[in-house]
Amino acid sequence: MAVTRRGALFGLGSAAAAALGASCTRDDAARARDVDAAFAFSPEVVGHRIRDGARVEPSPDAWRDLGVVIVGAGVAGLSAARALSAADFHDFVVLELESAIGGTARGGRTDVSPHPWGAHYTNLPRAENVDYVAFLRAHGAVEGLDAAGEPIAAEGAICRDPDERSYTAGKWFEGLLPVAVMNAAAAADLAKLEAQVARWAAFRDARGRRAFALPRALGSDADEVRALDTQTFAAWLDAAGITAPPVRWLCDYACRDDFGARPDAVSAWAGLHYFTSRHRETGDGSAPVLTWPEGNGRMVDWLAADAHPEILTGLAVADVQPLEAGGVEVRALDVATGAARGFRAKQVLLAVPQVFAGRLLRSFRDAPPAHLAEFVYGPWLVANLELHTRPGARGYPLSWDNVPYGSDALGYICATHQAGNDWGPTVLTWYEALADADAKAARKALLSWDAAACRDRVFADLRSAHPDLVRRTTRVTFARHGHAMVRPRPGFVFGAAREAAAQPFRGVHFAHTDLSGLALFEEAFWHGRRAAAEILVAQGRTG
Repeated sequence: MAVTRRGALFGLGSAAAAALGASCTRDDAARARDVDAAFAFSPEVVGHRIRDGARVEPSPDAWRDLGVVIVGAGVAGLSAARALSAADFHDFVVLELESAIGGTARGGRTDVSPHPWGAHYTNLPRAENVDYVAFLRAHGAVEGLDAAGEPIAAEGAICRDPDERSYTAGKWFEGLLPVAVMNAAAAADLAKLEAQVARWAAFRDARGRRAFALPRALGSDADEVRALDTQTFAAWLDAAGITAPPVRWLCDYACRDDFGARPDAVSAWAGLHYFTSRHRETGDGSAPVLTWPEGNGRMVDWLAADAHPEILTGLAVADVQPLEAGGVEVRALDVATGAARGFRAKQVLLAVPQVFAGRLLRSFRDAPPAHLAEFVYGPWLVANLELHTRPGARGYPLSWDNVPYGSDALGYICATHQAGNDWGPTVLTWYEALADADAKAARKALLSWDAAACRDRVFADLRSAHPDLVRRTTRVTFARHGHAMVRPRPGFVFGAAREAAAQPFRGVHFAHTDLSGLALFEEAFWHGRRAAAEILVAQGRTG
């Protein structure tokens, strides 16, 4: 059965015959060493300087007064900037550690194609996500509404066919679950999973809310929904009698894809959210995937264009200090020059993960609140492979998403796919979520790898599927996201820590996907708007 990302089941997939790629030779290891490998950016270097207590004290003439300082130019920070600008409030600045905006939704570019450095797709939202639908509509990704009032995706934004394939037993197959691994027991368990997805997709609580919504703030908190947050997804699957290895691998892939952890480390609520939150009750499976060559970097650019914010990149915030007399001081280090800069604001928005808020906010450093310890983040390695020609393959043709079945990595996407380029040079964006139970140890390991070790890791993962890949690759660049996504462990989504972390603190406000427990664009967009609304009220802008 061809199973697509996030979604329901789309029936049996057929495999088209194609030429077998060139065979692997003994020279491949030597050739791999000749492939240029480098890190595209390493913000952790200066970040760790700040973490380890680098002194940053601006001179008296290096201070600037503002209404608001936004720390972080990821999706949440840019969404807040957009909302402030829409309210005709422009007395703010955005400070960003890295050299480019976007955070884990950042895009990049080679001579061949734009490409993502992290998040690379979204799904067509439901009408209830009013502000997000309006945003997509303003930028042409949504072209209108259907008779039921639901959004209609623009043709150019929908992921083009072929969209997904998986590799096993020397051949590529349509969908995430290759037909070669399916037997009667696996098919039966797949049907059980789909039945549960359909059941929860149809659920409505007493207030008419769905069990799983995006943003999650629109979803239900009914007792039976909350109960899903009290057990692991693995335990829930066991109880549902879903044990067939192919289906368990699909669920494992899903959890690594969205949460950077395995089913035994995330809640059943989170696991079902992956499959159900974008499910349509019309029998059409999940909502259409929207994507661009640079992934969600396209939407990052839209946010910035809407807000026209003053963004200062290469500024590492080192200290955020609320003042007894009111206002907040922000101290930052200019990464390029080493100069210290200061900002005094009436309000500050920390649009960063809670782990960083705990390091930057002086009060939290001095006396860490209990909720900080509940936020655990999975690390990711992302690679962009620049190819002068496309690799050979047997079976289903090169698709947007390409996943080796059984791999501990997540496969790769083809950046040129959405642009309609089906031949010649391309860029393949490869992902691995380090889903070890000990996230801190996984992060330490990730940061210990040099570019050559990362290159070897990518080629080792793809060698079976593409024996000719090394010979077609001219360069590989990497990004290490040490705190890529929050892990929604049992008890976290409906727990007190997440609620406490969202509360303003002495003029400091917070916005990030970790406040939802889901590292998704929709959640960052929503939290940015929520925090901007808080700030406008604090600024006396209630109209």
